[in-house]
Amino acid sequence: MTTAAAASVIDAARCPLCGASNRCAMEIERETGQAQPPCWCMQADFSNAPLTNLPESLRGLACICARCAAGTPPAQN
Repeated sequence: MTTAAAASVIDAARCPLCGASNRCAMEIERETGQAQPPCWCMQADFSNAPLTNLPESLRGLACICARCAAGTPPAQN
């Protein structure tokens, strides 16, 4: 999948790893045009994030959520 094709199917408001809301203030500001406080991700430690689980073609298109950034697996239902 090309980056352009991937961008057309990615929801920038959702984590590309688990599908949960990523609560990205930068994306909210882009969508609404309303200034937002600094995003949570600006202070986050991503060293435990399973970024290798994300295909190269999907990287850099949407923020991952805080849970995935911490390396915490989603709850099993």
